[in-house]
Amino acid sequence: MKKVIVDMDGVMADVYHQLLQFEKRDSGDEIEISGLAGLPEIEAFPNGKKHVNEIGFFRTLPVMEGSREALKYLNDKYELYIVSAGMEFSNSLREKFDWLAEHFPFISWEQIVLCGSKKVVSGDVMIDDYPRNPDHFSGEKFIFTQPHNELLENENYKRVNSWEEIMRIL
Repeated sequence: MKKVIVDMDGVMADVYHQLLQFEKRDSGDEIEISGLAGLPEIEAFPNGKKHVNEIGFFRTLPVMEGSREALKYLNDKYELYIVSAGMEFSNSLREKFDWLAEHFPFISWEQIVLCGSKKVVSGDVMIDDYPRNPDHFSGEKFIFTQPHNELLENENYKRVNSWEEIMRIL
C-alpha cells in the first residue's frame, strides 16, 4: 500500500482565508487574494507574524474546500499520514492536533506527525504547498496551489489546484 504524506496549512486548512480575516480585523484593510500571486506570506500580510502567534489562530482555521471528502477517500485507499510543521509557532502544536481531531476524526493520532522539519519524512507521495518541503522527498511530489507558489515552475513536482483534482489523480 502506498504511503501518502499530506501537509495541513494551505492544503487541508485555509490559512489565506484566516490571514485575510485577521488582517481586516486588525487593520481594516481588505486585501485582495488576486493581488498576492508570487508574494511570500510575510510580505502579503503585514501583521501575519503576529497573527500566526495568536492563541486560536491554528485552532480556528477554515477547512479547505473538498479536503474532508478527499482525505476520507485517501485514508481508505492508502497509508495516510498528516505531516505538518508544528514547532515554529508557540501555540500551533496543540491547536493543530485539536483541529484535526475536530475536522478529521477518521484520522487517528498514529497518522499525525507534527514536526520541526519534514526532511525526515519518507513515503510514496507528498502533497504540500511549499516547494522546499518536497525538495528532499524521493517519492512523487504534488504542489497544492496557493498564492505564494502560484508563479513557481518546477519539473520535479506536479501542480494540483484542488482536492477534486487530487482524487482524480490518486
